Amino acid sequence: MLVIRRDLVDAMVAHARRDHPDEACGVIAGPDGSDRPERFVEMVNAERSPTFYRFDSTEQLRVWRAMDAADEEPVVIYHSHTATEAYPSRTDISYASEPNAHYVLVSTRDPEEYELRSYRIVDGEVTEEPVEVVESYMFAHTGHDEVPDRG
Repeated sequence: MLVIRRDLVDAMVAHARRDHPDEACGVIAGPDGSDRPERFVEMVNAERSPTFYRFDSTEQLRVWRAMDAADEEPVVIYHSHTATEAYPSRTDISYASEPNAHYVLVSTRDPEEYELRSYRIVDGEVTEEPVEVVESYMFAHTGHDEVPDRG
């Protein structure tokens, strides 16, 4: 299961809407071994394509080095689909190389609604997983009513 803060979901959807009709892509880094996405990193789709994405290799090297220096890993690797459902394509599956990452797809095919789904992709096998969107990781497994007022 992917547990992710609402502000990070909002950031992925905003990025996907902004780059539409091209696919958007990026990562959300988190502490090594935590499985907790924390730091949103919007990246450039080097292909600038409505049907394909690829990280710019120079940018990817810089982002991965920064994660290594901060003892982080890519907890979420996300991209958008602009005309199809949020399901990984054969190309997406072939490029999935981070076995511990959650691969999140955001579909922006509907201008009013978005679809967000998460998968584990290991050795070419795709497994969809539930997504729990929370306001804070501190209260991730409690009821919404138990979150204290922010005022």
